[in-house]
Amino acid sequence: MEGMSLTTPRTVDEVFSDFKGRRAGLINALTIDVDKFYQQCDPEKENLCLYGLPNETWEVNLPVEEVPPEIPEPALGINFARDGMQEKEWLSLVAVHSDSWLLAVAFYFGARFGFQKDERKKLFQMINDLPSIFEVLTGNVKQPTDHADPHNNSSKNKSAGKSRHTENPSKAVKMPIPPKEEESGGDEEEEDEQAGTLCGACGDNYATDEFWICCDLCEKWFHGKCVKITPAKAEHIKQYKCPGCSTKRPRV
Repeated sequence: MEGMSLTTPRTVDEVFSDFKGRRAGLINALTIDVDKFYQQCDPEKENLCLYGLPNETWEVNLPVEEVPPEIPEPALGINFARDGMQEKEWLSLVAVHSDSWLLAVAFYFGARFGFQKDERKKLFQMINDLPSIFEVLTGNVKQPTDHADPHNNSSKNKSAGKSRHTENPSKAVKMPIPPKEEESGGDEEEEDEQAGTLCGACGDNYATDEFWICCDLCEKWFHGKCVKITPAKAEHIKQYKCPGCSTKRPRV
């Protein structure tokens, strides 16, 4: 098991990069790879942990034998609760513990390498700007707080994005510049609002040169690379469901 990076992070930016890599791996386990993750968490096995690795992958494994461990350990025994809870609630519980573990690892590095007050504050702010794994899993990704009216802006974002691609919202993946026939004043306002749109998976802002896709159920936008959807795949999707909405199903 590769609990540590190949190069141990020592600066704020390096710790944040390590955080994002582990976070991406955990999100994949709980959304895109959820069936594989579910099967590996067999309650008949020993106490298992879910590890996010710096290279954006994940693994379910036994805890390390080293005491104390090289870095903080994830929640132990997540597999024991798997069959005693509804799948949605169990995944949410794992997500909450994963969020806590990511913070513990990040601030372990901060303490180990002597981050000062300003460095710790900067690191926490960078982490806090991303939606938590729990928010990504439940689809409750909050919009930026600098919007004067989040409710109205949210609805404008959705309607603006959909209005440009009326044939099939699931193919509305690139959010291009508004057509010329629209009034210029409205164009500038819409572009400003779209610039504040966040990816429902990674939490990064909208960029005009990136491939995006909208979930037909929750109407949230995602980078194609974050949900592993390419323009070619999108052309054949009649109704796109994001990883969070895909997991909201009863297990047969």
